[in-house]
Amino acid sequence: MTTNAFDEWKRWHDRRVATVSAPYGPLALAGTHWLEDHPDGRLPDVPGRWAADGDAVVLTAARADGLTVDGRPLDGRARLTADRGPADGARVACGERRLVVLVREGVWGVRDFDPAAEARRVFRGIEATPYDPRWSVPGRFTPYGAGRRSVRVPNADGRERGLGLGGELAFTLPLSASPDRGDARAGRELTLQVTVEEDGSLWAVFADSTSGSSSYRFRFLRPPAPDAEGRTTVDFNRALLPPCAFADHFICPFPPPGNTLDAGIEAGERQLL
Repeated sequence: MTTNAFDEWKRWHDRRVATVSAPYGPLALAGTHWLEDHPDGRLPDVPGRWAADGDAVVLTAARADGLTVDGRPLDGRARLTADRGPADGARVACGERRLVVLVREGVWGVRDFDPAAEARRVFRGIEATPYDPRWSVPGRFTPYGAGRRSVRVPNADGRERGLGLGGELAFTLPLSASPDRGDARAGRELTLQVTVEEDGSLWAVFADSTSGSSSYRFRFLRPPAPDAEGRTTVDFNRALLPPCAFADHFICPFPPPGNTLDAGIEAGERQLL
């Protein structure tokens, strides 16, 4: 292991801790409310009336409700589309809280980010295995011949939704990755189904034999964009806890079929401290 590689990983880990504990980071999510569950337009602990209207949400509020839209007090109606940026840039605010409009498969919702959330106050850090170069291996991405596929998978909120997949990522764990475990899969090729992001990078939702015991029940992996020949790096040192590990109100997808590895990935972020 080179000092540079460890230092880069340490900086990455420190940035992750700072990001999740930021005022509007994942720990600040106090609620996710689906409008179809509230036909009267009243959301729990959220002022105003919220109603889906085709390709937008209509928010109706009086000045006394204390809501602002684009920094100005709302006294009447506002038509809102989904917020695409970070939570701190949401159009609707209620004091220090940010109310983020989202849509999933045509269903509209509102997320309530509160810097005073209890989870943020009691956060003590992320347990992560120190960098080990054996867990960073070459990968080969093969796109699906028919293009993007969609599979239905359970989500952390108990609902089933589609997960778009763009291809398969193959890699080999070295024989020395888990020398004390005698892992039968070490030295053999493993695969993950992955999503291709807009910037070309990859995203996998995976579980392994440590999931639910020494690691969270599933994790995310974000390999860099493959080159023209499909080559990339699979670095489990940067395996990530999903947002739902920080707040119950996230709707993270569970691993799709084939993404539960029978190898122990004892690397990356493991669970909250």
